[in-house]
Amino acid sequence: MNVTYACSSCDAAARQEFDEQSKSLVCPACRHEITLPEGAVSGERVRRCLVCPSHDLYMRKDFPQRLGVLLVGIGIVGSSIAWYNANLPWTFGILFATALVDLLLFMFVGNALMCYRCGAQYRGVAEMETHGQFNLETHEKYRQIAARTSQIVSSPPS
Repeated sequence: MNVTYACSSCDAAARQEFDEQSKSLVCPACRHEITLPEGAVSGERVRRCLVCPSHDLYMRKDFPQRLGVLLVGIGIVGSSIAWYNANLPWTFGILFATALVDLLLFMFVGNALMCYRCGAQYRGVAEMETHGQFNLETHEKYRQIAARTSQIVSSPPS
């Protein structure tokens, strides 16, 4: 099992292996140590985030979202050009090929467990589906907390 996270001290990206006996995560850039909470890892199951105090985790496909949007964009542009040139077979061929590539990626790409609060990514973890899929309401809650916290930190004291 491994976790990829942004160090809270130096903001560097860090990836570290962990297991049930691990006691801490150490940033390779600044040597900042994060003590792992008791009971956060049970066997190969992550019960809560190891990086922040959040219990809210979700499962998603371990695939770069920008690459997925690029794939869809190429399909739209390609099929639009074929449509403009009145080539109906190519129009639908491009759309179906794009859909097929998307389906194959969905079938063969693994899952990752993500933290709503800090964005930590867990791979090689068992029973990810127990945390559920992405929930917009939970995401918005943590987005609002982050926005308010940064607003309080950036505003000068009265």
